[in-house]
Amino acid sequence: MSITRLFGENIRRLRVSQGLSQDALADKAGLHRTYVGAVERGERNITLINAEKIANALGVSLVDCLRDKENSDEKL
Repeated sequence: MSITRLFGENIRRLRVSQGLSQDALADKAGLHRTYVGAVERGERNITLINAEKIANALGVSLVDCLRDKENSDEKL
């Protein structure tokens, strides 16, 4: 799986687990809703700056957003 796809799937899972819409996450991160959607689908080669904005908006570390839960014993 590509890093952009892994990041996007983790972002979607974290967002949904917190009961946030894409709009709400985008507002908290200072990004556009369509951008967040594209990130979640793995369509954007996201910058570290924007990845950090999303992680901060979700209240998690950037490392948690990149962790491969299928190949790791650690939970996010």
